[in-house]
Amino acid sequence: MTTIVRVVVFVLTAVFTAVNAQDFQGVATYKTQRKVDIKLDSTQMNDEMQTKMLEMMKKQFQKTFTLSFNKEESTYKQEEALDKPNVGMGGEFQIVSIGGGGGSDVLYKNTKEQRYTEQVDTYGKIFLVKDNLEKIEWQLGSETKYIGEYPCYKATFTKRVKKPRVVVNGDGEEDKEPEMEERIVTAWYTPQIPVNHGPDNYQGLPGLILEVHDGKLTIVCSKIVLNPKEKVEISEPDKGKEVNQEKYDEIMEKKAKEMIERFRPKKGDRNDSNSFSITIGG
Repeated sequence: MTTIVRVVVFVLTAVFTAVNAQDFQGVATYKTQRKVDIKLDSTQMNDEMQTKMLEMMKKQFQKTFTLSFNKEESTYKQEEALDKPNVGMGGEFQIVSIGGGGGSDVLYKNTKEQRYTEQVDTYGKIFLVKDNLEKIEWQLGSETKYIGEYPCYKATFTKRVKKPRVVVNGDGEEDKEPEMEERIVTAWYTPQIPVNHGPDNYQGLPGLILEVHDGKLTIVCSKIVLNPKEKVEISEPDKGKEVNQEKYDEIMEKKAKEMIERFRPKKGDRNDSNSFSITIGG
């Protein structure tokens, strides 16, 4: 009789746990920022212009995102800003950012099926990027710290990336093969929230990722709501021209070159000496 009771209790516990896991969901808010370290000599830009430019670029990289998740799926969206920073300043210079923007319309990830769908509005055209999730070779560390009320553990991985570059006035540097460098990415995750999700393209740890340091990019979780009263809606985007990641990267590279050409000063232009464009890649 005791054995039968134990079996029944075990089965009920297993069912209850499965139901809880299925219903578990949450919403996390993340703030992103990127350090911008560019120093040009006085022949290219005076100190006042450079200060204005760096301030404008800093604002462009300060964004807020919302990660909605359950046990298997998540969506990552940028919150709409009340005012969007303008590109360029009074004709003095133009800034063209190539890659590393840190946002898209919707990034859907399914960690059970190891795939993602990203809906991106690029130069006025909607793309639907579908591909497999990259397998990240995380190295789990023993260092710990608190982020808010959550105890977090450190994890790192190494990746090869294009070295950031600055192109002034479209001087032809964009045609050169980009240099590659190794970068160590650091993340902090909390096992108290037992999902393997994270912001942007970071996932695969035994707990929700609350902080990421990737080169000059920093992503920090500022708020978490678990099992909110209103059900979290997670839906995979389905609008846009469907491409894989490799094809989308090719399109982006082509569009970037077109943008650089557009802002390149024309020969004989009387404003040639006063125009200024910067392209940042990597």
